[in-house]
Amino acid sequence: MTEKSAGERRKGLLNGFAAYGMWGLVPLFWPLLKPAGAVEILAHRMVWSLFFVGAALLFIRRWAWLGELLRQPRRLALITVAAAVITVNWGVYIWSVNSGHVVEASLGYFINPLVTIAIGVLLLKERLRPVQWTAVGVGFAAVLVLTIGYGRPPWISLCLAFSFAVYGLVKKKINLGGVESLAAETAVQFLPALGYLLWLSNRGESTFGAEGAGHAALLVATGIVTALPMVCFGAAAIRVPLSTMGLLQYLAPVFQFLLGILYFKEAMPPERWAGFALVWLALMLLTWDALRTARRTARTLAGERAKAAAATATGAAASPVDPSVVANPVVVANAVDAVNPADAVNAVNAPKVGP
Repeated sequence: MTEKSAGERRKGLLNGFAAYGMWGLVPLFWPLLKPAGAVEILAHRMVWSLFFVGAALLFIRRWAWLGELLRQPRRLALITVAAAVITVNWGVYIWSVNSGHVVEASLGYFINPLVTIAIGVLLLKERLRPVQWTAVGVGFAAVLVLTIGYGRPPWISLCLAFSFAVYGLVKKKINLGGVESLAAETAVQFLPALGYLLWLSNRGESTFGAEGAGHAALLVATGIVTALPMVCFGAAAIRVPLSTMGLLQYLAPVFQFLLGILYFKEAMPPERWAGFALVWLALMLLTWDALRTARRTARTLAGERAKAAAATATGAAASPVDPSVVANPVVVANAVDAVNPADAVNAVNAPKVGP
C-alpha cells in the first residue's frame, strides 16, 4: 500500500468513525428540542435538511445527476417511496428517544441486518448459507424472548428495522449517491413538512420562535444533524472497503444502547439482557460467516488471476480463464459484498441517513 493510499484510508476511517459516532450519539440531541413534539421535530428535520444538503451539493458542485433523474419517472417514484419510508423511520426514532425507549430503538438497528437478509429471501429469492439461516433463527428467538421481556412485541425495534431494510432495498434500486439521494428525498418531503409547520403556526401550537432564539436555533440544527454525518459517510465510503463500512455500522447502535443504559438509566431486566445476547450472537455468526466467505472468494479470485498471468507468460490459450472473473468490477464488487451478509443494501445504502 502506498503512502498516499494509506493516508486516504486513514482519512476514510476517521470520516467513518465520525459519521457513525454522530449517529450513535444523536439520542442526546432530540431531548434538547422539547417541548416540541416528535412530529414537529420531524417536520423541521425534513425542511432544514434540504437546505443543508443543498448547500453541500453547491459546495461540491455535483448537480449533473438531477437532470438525469428528472427524466426517469420510475426512479422518481422510487425516490418518493424512499422518502415515505424514511419519514416513518425518522419519526418513530425521534418519538422513541423522547419517550424513553432508547434501548429498544438501538435494538432496531442491531436486528436490521437480520431483517435485510429475511427480506432478501422473501422478496428477492436469495439463497442463504447454513450459518446465515442459523443467525436468522437465533434472531427470531431473540424477538420472542424480548416479547416476553417487554410484555409485548418490541414494535419500536421491529418498525425501525423493517423500515430501514425496506429503505435500503429501494435505495439499491434507485442507485444514487448518498448526498444526492438524501437531497432528492428531502425535496419530496419538503412541501408536506413545510405545510405542516405553517398549519401548526397558524394554530398557535408551533414552538419555533415561541420558546426563544436558542430553541429555534436547535430546530434549525436538525438539518445539520442530518446532513453532516451524511457528508462524513460519503467521504468514508469512497476510501475504505465495504467490509470495513459493514463493521463500522454497528458503532451507532452500540453507542445508542450504552446511552440508554448509562445515561438515560433505562431498565434492563434479565430477560431483556437474554434477548440482546441472542441478537449479538446472531450478528457474530453473520460476521464470522461473511469474513470466511470473503477470504474464500478472495483466494478464488487470486487463483484465477494467477492462471491468467501464467497463461499470458507461456503464450498458452487462456480459454479456461474467464477474463470477466479477473477484470469485471461487478464480480469484484460481489466478492467484497460477501463480507457483509446484509449486502450493499445495509452497508452502503441503508446507513446513509442514520437514525
